Amino acid sequence: MKENLMALKAEIGKIIATALAEDIGPGDVTTTGALSGMETGYAKAVAKSDTVIAGLDVFRETFLYMDKEISFKAQVEDGQSVAKGDIIALLEGRLMSILMAERVALNLFQRMCGIATQTRRLVEAVQGTPAKIIHTRKTAPGLRILDTYAVRAAGGYSHRFGLFDGALIKENHIAAAGGIAAAVAGVRRRIPLTVKIEVEVERMDQVEEAIQAGADVIMFDNMSPEEMSRAVKIVAGRVPLEASGNVTLANVKAVAATGVDYISSGALTHSVKAADISLRVEYRHE
Repeated sequence: MKENLMALKAEIGKIIATALAEDIGPGDVTTTGALSGMETGYAKAVAKSDTVIAGLDVFRETFLYMDKEISFKAQVEDGQSVAKGDIIALLEGRLMSILMAERVALNLFQRMCGIATQTRRLVEAVQGTPAKIIHTRKTAPGLRILDTYAVRAAGGYSHRFGLFDGALIKENHIAAAGGIAAAVAGVRRRIPLTVKIEVEVERMDQVEEAIQAGADVIMFDNMSPEEMSRAVKIVAGRVPLEASGNVTLANVKAVAATGVDYISSGALTHSVKAADISLRVEYRHE
């Protein structure tokens, strides 16, 4: 894919530095005890199950943060599907550095690949419909850049990144403001004209209310496909529509068939099954 994570190199560097400091602390007692620090050799990252790749830059930079002399050669690209047994990357350099960075590098990379793999499944399930799969803010704290990138690498799309780049009026905002109309009017007075307002609705009677209040996008929250189909007809193309809540691989195609424009899934990032990837080291005998 064209987008490169290293455009966000400073932010990624902070994530890597924090993760390595947490893991290594004052020193890796196992590696520094077993090795002199002079040993060199090779390592290869291998897929142990079918997966979609995301986060190669993060994987590489974690090793290079530990030791800039490590050679890292990716054998695949972000967004590519690989099969069990495929080699993902080849490394060469000081084995102490590789071993000390190994766990953090794999933790970040396996998470990203796991997100990408599940995203690709949903994307493929809705092929043939106009619906786009999007992420939510249900990401691991501190890892949102990586989580959302992984969704996009697999063919998904971005919703809002945070609370600052899009207004989403949810049930608690509606309750606190005294209704949909009051909430929309209040937000509209305070945001730039270029920022869209999305309103979450849970009942049929709220759909027309949200439109009349001036919502730019309407989210159907935890509605059944049958309810969403009726709501789509009520809206009749006046604003884009999002389906959210309990989206699974089993029901996503039915949700897409209702005619919604977007389908968001928090499970993509909050219930990640990490990809199974191993790193095997080989000592170079001089």
